[in-house]
Amino acid sequence: MGQMLPKEDLLIRMQRDLKRAVSKDPTRVRWAMVIDVAKCVGCHACTIGCVVENKLPPGVVYRPVLEEEVGTYPNVRRRFLPRPCMHCMNPPCVKVCPVKATYKTEQGVTVINYKRCIGCRYCLVACPYAARTADFGEWYTQKTPDLPGKIVGQKTSAKGYENTPAAEYGKTWPDRGHGSPVGNARKCHFCLHRLAVGMLPMCVTTCIGRATFFGDRNDPEALISEQLASPRSFRLKEELGTLPSVVYLK
Repeated sequence: MGQMLPKEDLLIRMQRDLKRAVSKDPTRVRWAMVIDVAKCVGCHACTIGCVVENKLPPGVVYRPVLEEEVGTYPNVRRRFLPRPCMHCMNPPCVKVCPVKATYKTEQGVTVINYKRCIGCRYCLVACPYAARTADFGEWYTQKTPDLPGKIVGQKTSAKGYENTPAAEYGKTWPDRGHGSPVGNARKCHFCLHRLAVGMLPMCVTTCIGRATFFGDRNDPEALISEQLASPRSFRLKEELGTLPSVVYLK
């Protein structure tokens, strides 16, 4: 007999959990993410959704999906591992920042103060998950021709997408090319600007297999708490003692 379908879309329940979390005392909320690798089909919708949401430039990806082949021929298959920032509870990146530009929020999210970051990239080296990248100010549309008579040239393309500043951290940033976050270290921030208005992170909503779960780990009624208690759960590089807030299911 086939597997019973859930009574409601898991996104609906997570949205309900999120509404309950944002109504609580913020100091009692601890955000966490669970990724079920058995459900991930490697579609990269989460990666693309993240790039669009945060208007990421070339070379800056907050949520890559790593791929590997497993098994022995002819019994082989591909395995996919989405890899956002782990938001470690004992983060090496915070310890090495010489100007205290990266820190933990009271809700357990590791963030970057772009205006304080000096671009030394110590944090990129310290992160054992390679979850940080540097923004060197590159453009996707840089080589797009901009000739008379062209309907969509470089200027129009850039104006429609790349010039528009991202809404990261809920702040108003200058047009791209006019200061932060160009020159800074950048990383996943659990879409804090979306959480602030009661919306789940973009990677969660775009996951077609419902392989990504998000919520307040301090809420025993939340779906995220059920997933964290699964016997299939594991963390990447647990032996390092970084205590990631992103947990995987085998």
